[in-house]
Amino acid sequence: MRPTFDRLTRTTHSLIATLALLLVAACATLPPAGNSAPSWAIAPDSRTLLGRALESDLSHHPDQSGLMLLDSGLDAFIARALAADMAERTLDLQYYLVHDGLTTRVLLARVLAAADRGVRVRLLVDDLHTAGKDANIAVLDGHPNIEVRVFNPFATRNWRWLAFLTDGERANHRMHNKMFVADNQLAIVGGRNLGDEYFWAADGTNFADMDLLAVGSVVPETSASFDEYWNSPWAYRISHFFEVAAGSDALDRLRYRLEKEALKAADSQYAQRLRQADLVGYLGRGELPMVWADARAVYDRPRKVTAKGRVDPAIHIGPQVRPIADNARSDLTIVSPYFIPGDAGVEYLLRARARGVRIRVLTNSLASNDVPPAHMGYARYRVALLRGGVELYEMRPALVGRGNARDSKLMIGSSSASLHTKAFVVDGEQVFVGSMNLDPRSALLNTELGLLVDSPEIARQLLGVVALQLMPRNSFRVELEPKDGPVQHLVWVGEENGAPVRLTAEPNTSWWRRTSTTILSWFIPESIL
Repeated sequence: MRPTFDRLTRTTHSLIATLALLLVAACATLPPAGNSAPSWAIAPDSRTLLGRALESDLSHHPDQSGLMLLDSGLDAFIARALAADMAERTLDLQYYLVHDGLTTRVLLARVLAAADRGVRVRLLVDDLHTAGKDANIAVLDGHPNIEVRVFNPFATRNWRWLAFLTDGERANHRMHNKMFVADNQLAIVGGRNLGDEYFWAADGTNFADMDLLAVGSVVPETSASFDEYWNSPWAYRISHFFEVAAGSDALDRLRYRLEKEALKAADSQYAQRLRQADLVGYLGRGELPMVWADARAVYDRPRKVTAKGRVDPAIHIGPQVRPIADNARSDLTIVSPYFIPGDAGVEYLLRARARGVRIRVLTNSLASNDVPPAHMGYARYRVALLRGGVELYEMRPALVGRGNARDSKLMIGSSSASLHTKAFVVDGEQVFVGSMNLDPRSALLNTELGLLVDSPEIARQLLGVVALQLMPRNSFRVELEPKDGPVQHLVWVGEENGAPVRLTAEPNTSWWRRTSTTILSWFIPESIL
């Protein structure tokens, strides 16, 4: 049946409208770069609350850093809340995304309270996830002590998905860094963004993630990386796009809402769980289990967002991190939620195996992966890695622990879990914790940040967390069936209800999830996974 004239007319109008939108997106331009006044981290001051608390330890450990591994989402939230409360001069926050939710509102209430008492606050967020939130973020920027900037912003604010069609080369480059720094004396760096799922407060999926709390010499290095991004031509003040009028009562309304949320949160079930967190116990005893060691901040330069797919040692984090893995003698443990080694990565790992290095990789299973196409990017390399002797573990969509008090804190309630930690350990001595996945997106597109630490004790602690996650009830070990024909099949070895199991299909997934993910992966280039 032929379409009617009216249908043809409507179709033509739709096409014209779509082309018009594309044209508008293509023609949209950003304000001139560099219109925001530069600012810099303030030198650490021994007279601040943090300075007085750290003075003795810093004098006994010159040129070193005090470090605490934050593997618990509860501890990670408390650490950020306390950092905001203790700040007297500055707060610098850099995040890929800031989700609305209980924990974010409580943290922002504390950040706003810090600004009210005179603390200078700088908030730098990537622009990808600010859609629909610009106006609220601009309200914070209306505070005289708070400045908010967005990184690599979209010129088209309301139709930013069109930017991926008209300017995909730029739009695909995002700032993935994560840090929370108080008074240039305490920094929290790792894999967590701001959102309930990162702090074990979400009703649905929560993330198994990791940060390092740091004091000492590595903190000014971390602040220097923040300054480089903050003052770069890719950081635009949010007021370029949404401006809150002077004297507006919008800030008072926001302050009231955040304070109300904070009061409500104090009586929540989440607050009861926080009171049982390890960090609360340490603080109650007047102690923190800090490990003093050599550490340094490593990061991509902001201008990576204009790089054209070529790794430049002057710009990229990879060449700063790789020598540590190059020198592995006996053991390399990799934790990456999105693990896509590529042919070159497989070759690199197999060369390490050939010289006797044991290699263990923990990543997400298809069931626990929140980005299913990324799983298929990894899946195509499993057979080659396994044949070369690399050990592969895929985390289940739930952590169940072993029933003791410590493990009960690592459990993520009855909710599902997804791995989000980005870390590796070399020879039980050297550690990386940060925002960088081992995938093409982290290598070539997004900017990343992390800490490199020389510490057998931090390595031991991190490997202890990994050992829990590698348990048969928490992860499946992927193996190859004995070869009895031209094709070797994968099996997943684990435990169900205390009994060992061997599965021959992606665990905990339906036929439709497996099939749809495979089909979707055909249309997404590996270079952007």
